[in-house]
Amino acid sequence: MAGDANSEESLWIRQRLQQAQAAYASLGDDFLQKVVEATEMAVECLLNQGGIFLLGNGGSAADAQHWTAELVGRYLHEREPLNVHALTVNSSTLTALVNDYPAERLFERQVRAHLKAGDLLVAISTSGQSANVLRAVEAAKALGARTLAVTGRDGGKLAPICDLAWVAPSADTPRIQEMHLLFGHLWCEGIERRFVQD
Repeated sequence: MAGDANSEESLWIRQRLQQAQAAYASLGDDFLQKVVEATEMAVECLLNQGGIFLLGNGGSAADAQHWTAELVGRYLHEREPLNVHALTVNSSTLTALVNDYPAERLFERQVRAHLKAGDLLVAISTSGQSANVLRAVEAAKALGARTLAVTGRDGGKLAPICDLAWVAPSADTPRIQEMHLLFGHLWCEGIERRFVQD
């Protein structure tokens, strides 16, 4: 019957809800500490006149754009806009790069064009294995920028090469993405709290 909480359709939805609740419940002191450290990294960058650049593929690209929007606009409180950019938004640049270069250079070229020493690159990847993300991080490090990974599973190749990494404790992509959203919201709020005028 439509709307029955015990129907077959409702049961799988309930199962997914329980999985999401369990994933959130698994987040402990390590998660809290990584949010604090990532926030401090971003605030230090901004206070020193640096820029924050975010990137990712697919759903992680959406996260990059979402978090950028919260910081250039406002998350919860009115304040000055912050120097934050998503490297996933310029369709002409993106299509030119994938047309003219191997796909793994998509973000690396942009990093070399825009980042400088003291900037912060935020690399979002559920697997930590995306070649274009890895190359971007290496390029950022070569320029003297700092790097933050937000990833999942075992951190892949991404977590070990970044200055700071938070690895969502799951191997299930939807759960990783949901935890990334929570991380991003807390990160944005933590940054914003430091720039709101009393």
